[in-house]
Amino acid sequence: MCKILTSARIAMVFLFVMASCSGVKTAEKTSAITAEIPALIPLPTEVNWRDEVYQLPKKNTICAAPGTETAAKWLEKLLISASLDPKMLTDESCGNWQLKLNKDLISSIGEEGYALTVNDSGILLESGSEAGLFYGIQTLRQFFPAQIETGKTGKIAFRQVHIRDTPAYEWRGSMVDMARSFFGMDYLKTHIDRMALYKMNRLHLHLSDDQGWRIQLDAYPQLTEIGSKSSVEGGRSGFLTKEQFSEIQEYAKERHIIVIPEIDMPGHIYAALRSLPELNCEDQSNINPTHVLPPEPYTGYKVGWTKFCMDNPKTYEFAQNVLREIAEMTMGDYLHIGGDEIEDPAYEEFILKIDKMVQDLGKTGIGWEEITKAAVSNNMISQQWHGKVNPKNKNIRQIESICSSFYLDHANVPGQPNTLNWCNKEGVSLADVYGFRSENPNALGMEAPVWSEHVLTDEMMDDRFWPRLMAVAEISWTPEQALDFEDFKQRLGRQGLRMKLMGIHHYPTPGIAWPEVPVNSVYTDVFSGFSPNN
Repeated sequence: MCKILTSARIAMVFLFVMASCSGVKTAEKTSAITAEIPALIPLPTEVNWRDEVYQLPKKNTICAAPGTETAAKWLEKLLISASLDPKMLTDESCGNWQLKLNKDLISSIGEEGYALTVNDSGILLESGSEAGLFYGIQTLRQFFPAQIETGKTGKIAFRQVHIRDTPAYEWRGSMVDMARSFFGMDYLKTHIDRMALYKMNRLHLHLSDDQGWRIQLDAYPQLTEIGSKSSVEGGRSGFLTKEQFSEIQEYAKERHIIVIPEIDMPGHIYAALRSLPELNCEDQSNINPTHVLPPEPYTGYKVGWTKFCMDNPKTYEFAQNVLREIAEMTMGDYLHIGGDEIEDPAYEEFILKIDKMVQDLGKTGIGWEEITKAAVSNNMISQQWHGKVNPKNKNIRQIESICSSFYLDHANVPGQPNTLNWCNKEGVSLADVYGFRSENPNALGMEAPVWSEHVLTDEMMDDRFWPRLMAVAEISWTPEQALDFEDFKQRLGRQGLRMKLMGIHHYPTPGIAWPEVPVNSVYTDVFSGFSPNN
């Protein structure tokens, strides 16, 4: 077995490294080795830091026990990015980086938890699942200096530590509104990479609304031939092909993120009504007030003025066909059916029919909280956004997306241009996000949406998500009793260089000690475009 032995005497640390299991020994003598405690976000559940350090040798051996082969490839990529020389072996105990899959750990730290130890012998990462190993590697990534994102690092030392970590909530998400203004493959993959770093695991894509339809369907090619050509004023039009949607899901799945498609119905539906006029009532009374009529596109900001013609049999045929094809395309368990901001006598009946359709397709349905006006099944999940609906089904599971804490299209600070303020005129501050605490026993977790009426570019979307999404990541992962906003702000400031080097165009939230970064920095990401399956 390969061993790395260290001894500490006064302020001197001597490291003796056996670089491989081949019997070739090397020794490196260093002095005054130091390593600060890394600014981890989200804060782990249990952390015990030691004063000692472990300096990474130039040559490293990854010991991948059975079941950890995929995680070993992520770790190998991380070490290569740090200009270290990794060798991978498949064994139980053979190197200074040990990965172990232990199913017994699930009973104590859950499906997504992990245990991480850094000591004189190196690094040991254990979990009961691939997801837990992946999250442990994301924690280790934050041990490395921020410059690892650009592949420029010198000698690296880790503070020794023992961590046991498991998420407080199973649902840790963000939502990108692609319907008002389109966001394509490059941005979505970049966003997925960033979510993964902070252990977020749900990406909700709002794919249809009055302004545009953003997903290709074989059953109704008109939806993209016509409906995808429009956007909100100043926004971008476009759509995802079926192949692109599959690619995005595969990319996310490798990073343990589930993609949830939303087709909003029975309201917010003008892009479909424009593409398929036969879905309208004969007198077009389902479009009221009449901001526009088919075939004209809608580029405005109003909501609640379009809906399906509820007594038109073609409405239910359309819904069935769309949901079936979306379900066939969707790798995850969830279909989001919208359901918000509509008044109609047939609304509850419609929602119950859609609930049944989704169940028959073998998926779990999600809808905005208005769906609970109907006696929906326990198969449905309610996404809370204003908290005013008294659900008929008291046992329904819920996602916390309350607008005053999670609608990140609202201003970072009062008066920020191109932001919304209808939920809170002062905006949604970093403190508003971090201060949210759920008292709902049925809450699965949190999700932060960005509606794109005024979010027209990738940089603007970054500005709305970051750094507030990091607060969402922490409050949905870290135990409530360990949450500390002042400590979080300090760690957030220390994450600033990494964010800049990753090319995140974040809002410079006041009160954070952001570092100054040269404008000519090369922006990249350790795992950008990486696949462990290639």
